[in-house]
Amino acid sequence: MNAAVRAVVRAAVNNGLKVTGVLEGYQGLIKNNFIPLDSQSVRGIIQNGGTILRSARSPEFRTEEGLQTAADNMREIGMDGLVVIGGDGTFRGANDFSTRFDIPVVGIPGTIDNDIYGTEYTIGYDTCLNTVVDAVDKIRDTASSHNRIFIVEVMGHESGFVAMHSGLACGAEVILIPEQKNQLEKVRNFLSDRACTNKSSVIMVAEGIEEGGAMAIAEKMKTEFPQFEIRVSVLGYIQRGGSPSARDRVLASELGVAAVHALLDKKTACMVGFINGKLHYESFSTAVKMHKKVNVDFIRMAESIGTYAY
Repeated sequence: MNAAVRAVVRAAVNNGLKVTGVLEGYQGLIKNNFIPLDSQSVRGIIQNGGTILRSARSPEFRTEEGLQTAADNMREIGMDGLVVIGGDGTFRGANDFSTRFDIPVVGIPGTIDNDIYGTEYTIGYDTCLNTVVDAVDKIRDTASSHNRIFIVEVMGHESGFVAMHSGLACGAEVILIPEQKNQLEKVRNFLSDRACTNKSSVIMVAEGIEEGGAMAIAEKMKTEFPQFEIRVSVLGYIQRGGSPSARDRVLASELGVAAVHALLDKKTACMVGFINGKLHYESFSTAVKMHKKVNVDFIRMAESIGTYAY
C-alpha cells in the first residue's frame, strides 16, 4: 500500500492538488485524524510493507451518524475527493459513502487474496505468493529428507487464488481451494496412491475450505493413514508482510496514478484496476456484488502436470 500512497500523493501534487492523509482508515475520517502529505513526506517508503497511514476497523462508519460525521469533517478542511485502498470491506464502505454524499471516491484494490472483481491483480498478491513459495521451498527440504507429508495452510477464506498459484509455483502435489467442494475423498485417493511409495508430498490448503483447514485434514488423515508422517504448517500472517515485490511496486504505482486521473476526470464510486493489461474502471456496487473465482483453466493445468487440484 505504501507504493500506492506514494504514487497518489506525487501524481496529485504534480497536478496542482493539495493532499491530506487520513490515518487509520475510515475511523480517521470520523475522528479528524488528518495529516498533510507532500512529495517529500512519501519519500523512501516504496520498499516498505504495510502502510504509513495505518489501518483500523470502523463500526461507526457503518452507521448514518458515522457517515455524516466523516463527510462533515472532510468538508470542514476542504477535502473534496477521496482515494481509498483496500478490499471488499473498504469498497462497501466507499460505496455507502459515495452514494450518500456528493464527494468523489475512487478505490485502489489492495488485498493479498486477489479476490476483488474488476481487476486481474490486486496490490499485495504477488508479494504474498513470493512469501509462500519461499516458505514452502524450505518446508520441502524437510519433507524430502524425512519422507514426510506436509499440509501447508495459506490464507483464503473464500478465495483459492493464493493456494492455487503458490501451489503451482512450488510444485505442490495437492491443492485444495474453497471454490471446490467434497475434497476429502480425493485427498484419501491421493494418499492411497502414495501408500506404496511413501514419497514426501506437499498438500496446499486454503484456510477456507469446507473441510476445516489444514489441522482438520491432518487429524483425519493421520487416523486413516498411520503409515505416513504427516505434519502441518500454518503460514498465517507472515503472508501479509514484508518488502513488496517489484511487480507489486509497479502495479501500486500504476493504480495510484490512475486513481488521481480518475478524480481529475470526474469519475467517482469506482475502482481502478487492470484487465488484459488495460486500465479498467469498475463501479463499487459491482465490485462488491460479484465474486471473482479461480479460473477453471488453472485447475485443468494443474491436473495436466500431475497435481491433484480440486
